[in-house]
Amino acid sequence: MATLTDEDIRAALADLPGWELGDGAISREYGLDSFAGAIAFVVRLSYAAEAANHHPDVDIRYSRVRITLSTHSEGGVTAKDIDLARVIEGFAPPQ
Repeated sequence: MATLTDEDIRAALADLPGWELGDGAISREYGLDSFAGAIAFVVRLSYAAEAANHHPDVDIRYSRVRITLSTHSEGGVTAKDIDLARVIEGFAPPQ
């Protein structure tokens, strides 16, 4: 799977508010109502990631969760990352 150009990534991110491109990855931070809410969100995320066979970097800081997606085997952002970001947005809490 080929990496996307920065232009392609930015075009895709136009439909994914809050997602940013940087350092060869896309990322977004979510604010949840509590630590338990953050963990529950990550559990839902883990099932989506397993189903896609694509696993993000996840950083949990109390009620804040930062998701970073890149296709490590390809060395950058691919359609797999954009697809998983869209799935995450489908169940993410409103921001």
